[in-house]
Amino acid sequence: MRIADLGDVRLHYRIDGDPQGAPVVFANSLGTDLRLWDKVLPLLPKGLKFIRYDKRGHGLSSEPGAPYTMGALVRDAEGLLDLLDVKDCAFVGLSIGGMIAQGLAVKRLDLVRAVVLSNTGAKIGTAEMWKQRIDAVNAGGIESLADAVMERWFSRGFRATPELEIWRNMLVRQPAAGYAGCSAAISGTDFYTTTASLRLPALGIAGDEDGSTPPDLVRETVDLIPGSKFHLIRKAGHLPCVEQPEEYAAALTTFLKEVGHV
Repeated sequence: MRIADLGDVRLHYRIDGDPQGAPVVFANSLGTDLRLWDKVLPLLPKGLKFIRYDKRGHGLSSEPGAPYTMGALVRDAEGLLDLLDVKDCAFVGLSIGGMIAQGLAVKRLDLVRAVVLSNTGAKIGTAEMWKQRIDAVNAGGIESLADAVMERWFSRGFRATPELEIWRNMLVRQPAAGYAGCSAAISGTDFYTTTASLRLPALGIAGDEDGSTPPDLVRETVDLIPGSKFHLIRKAGHLPCVEQPEEYAAALTTFLKEVGHV
C-alpha cells in the first residue's frame, strides 16, 4: 500500500503489472475503492503498468472537508500522475471516474493519450436528485441508500448471488462525508461543451441493465468525441467490470491494441 501526499489530500494508490510498461490508470465509481478492478486486471495483456487509486473521501485515502468539486477530483488525479511521473497514459474511468477522465483529458493532454469512459456521462442526474441523496446520507448514513444503490449497480441476476453482500459492504463502509462530498462534485458537473472539444481515442462502455448511467447516456457522451467507439455489455449493470470481467477486459484489450498502447 502506498500513499501520495498531495498537500490537501493523501491518496492511497497501488501499482501492478510491469513497472516499465505503458501506463493504464483506473479511477473507480462513487462508493467503491480500488478493488473495483480486481477481476479485470489479471485478464489484461502482460507488459502494462496498472495504476489504481482511491479518490478523496473513499477507501484508504484521506477525507478532506466536504463538499468537493470536480475540479478538486481532477487535480487529485493530475497531482498523483505528476508525482509518479506518468505521461501518455490510457485513463479508464467508471462513473465519477469517467467524469474525472473527461476533465483530466481536457486539462492535461500530456498526461492522457486515450480515455475509456465507462458507465458515465458528461452530466449525470440533476442537482435536485443529488441534493436528495446528500441529504439522505447526512441524515441516515449510506446504509439508508444501500438497497436502492444495489438495484442501480447490478443486474437482477447478480443481485440474487451471495457476492452482492461484498459490494453492499464496500459501499456502506465508505466514509459518509466522502460519499456526500463526491456526490456534490457530480451534481455540479456538466462537461458537454468541454468533452466535445476532445480529440483523442475514446471508448465508451455501458451495461444494458445500468440504472445509474443508462447506455444511451454513455453513448451520447462518447459521441461528443469524433471517432469514438462504443461497447455494450449485456447482463450487467453499473459495474460491468464486476459482473462481466472477461468481456470488459476483452473490450479494453481490443481498444488498447487499436490505439497502440499494447
